[in-house]
Amino acid sequence: MSADTTSSIILDPARAAFQPEETTDVLGATHFIGIGGAGMSVLAEMLHERGVAVTGSDRERSAKTDRLVELGIPVAFGQRAENVADADTIVYSSAIKPDNPEIVAAHGSDKRVVHRSDILALLMHGRRAVTVAGAHGKTTTSSMLAHVLGRCGQDPSYAIGGSIQGPDGTTIDGGHVGAGAALVAEADESDGSFEKYHPEIAVITNCEADHLDHYGDETHYRAAFVEHAGHATGHVVICADDTDALAVLRALDPAVAAHAIAYGTADPATFGDDGLNGAAYVHIESEREAAETGAEHFTLHLPAEATGGEALDLPVTLAVPGLHNARNAAAALTAAVLLGVAPSDAAEAIASFRGASRRFQIRGVVKQVTVVDDYAHHPTEIAALLDAARRRYPHSVIRVLFQPHLFSRTKFFAHEFAEALAKADDVIVTGVFPAREKQEDFPGVGPLTIVRESQGMSGVEFRAVDDMNLAARMMAMRAHHGDVVFTVGAGDITDMDEVILHALEAHRESCD
Repeated sequence: MSADTTSSIILDPARAAFQPEETTDVLGATHFIGIGGAGMSVLAEMLHERGVAVTGSDRERSAKTDRLVELGIPVAFGQRAENVADADTIVYSSAIKPDNPEIVAAHGSDKRVVHRSDILALLMHGRRAVTVAGAHGKTTTSSMLAHVLGRCGQDPSYAIGGSIQGPDGTTIDGGHVGAGAALVAEADESDGSFEKYHPEIAVITNCEADHLDHYGDETHYRAAFVEHAGHATGHVVICADDTDALAVLRALDPAVAAHAIAYGTADPATFGDDGLNGAAYVHIESEREAAETGAEHFTLHLPAEATGGEALDLPVTLAVPGLHNARNAAAALTAAVLLGVAPSDAAEAIASFRGASRRFQIRGVVKQVTVVDDYAHHPTEIAALLDAARRRYPHSVIRVLFQPHLFSRTKFFAHEFAEALAKADDVIVTGVFPAREKQEDFPGVGPLTIVRESQGMSGVEFRAVDDMNLAARMMAMRAHHGDVVFTVGAGDITDMDEVILHALEAHRESCD
């Protein structure tokens, strides 16, 4: 097989590998290339729980690979052709390059080679599947739904690209095979692979342009969401507060829109007679946020289309702050009710949700300086995070240490990042986390790309410090009593929480 042929197969995640009637029994021994990735490790664990013989490989050890090994899944470090010799099925993600020795060997031996999305689609067969798609909010919304279903006795399966904070502060991994009929899954739109899913309920949290390195422009990005929504066999649950998601709703075929339920904070009268394309509407009426506890209080006005009976008003209290989380909760609660959970039970269950890991996660307090970690890596996510921070800490100085994720995203959204970060009082932008990209492909793109865009934004001090450890220590030295320091980004910026906390402890006099 030529390299060109191999490349075309590897980079075509929309190619479906399994028929709707097939189950995981068809897989045989299954090997994951890059098993330590967030999306891959969850699927590997789910297959392992179903009795599939799973192996994997990765470049280096991580917390994810350690967990898989503890579960009894062999993991090889270093990627070599011999790692796939005994596998019947080889699973790859879009992060795997066409010249990866394991993928080349797999194609050369005519083994079954499938994209990770094919495994997720296979796990959906015969289940009441709920997918959660969107540029942001996927992990929190799917975590909320899995939490509610679990607390209400449905024991769902779930595949979430992150971990969940347990009620006692422990971390619960994002993959589980439950005995119930429901399966909750994040639907990754980054490579178009979510178009192959056919869930019972498709949740779309927003459709703000992202991953333009794959889609090219906003029009193609939005069209992919229209396609995905059209595959739902039951309902589409979609946020009407997001203008792009609203455009997706209005672009749906009328037969699909007739089974759609929109949600948002806007008064329903603002949409007019046909502004929602015939969809029902869940109105979020925000009441207040208690700064001393961080609780978010609101009422959901559920229409009859959501309850399957009569319309009702549902009071909700969240332990996680922010209107963006009220929206996430509205989506999760609507989906739960559609799956048969009593509304009052769902509201009671979500009150005990403590958040997805790395979502407004308080990592420690030293000398009245609070250190919070968050995964936000898109401008809208950062803006929502800092709005929530102002609601929870209205009298504090908000300081942000931000690590951009991907050179392409930094280049495309530099001005939007600067505008969002300007909601803080003090900002240090550190070196870009490259993930699958290479610096040489984006010359000149780095922390200064964002900082330059901040010029003229009054009241906020921006700095570019490429070295992350140095930036963390600088931020600790700048903090004072009552300040809140956020580490923000989707990369390894989370490792800086301990650096900041230790620096605060060592220099506590500077916090007085």
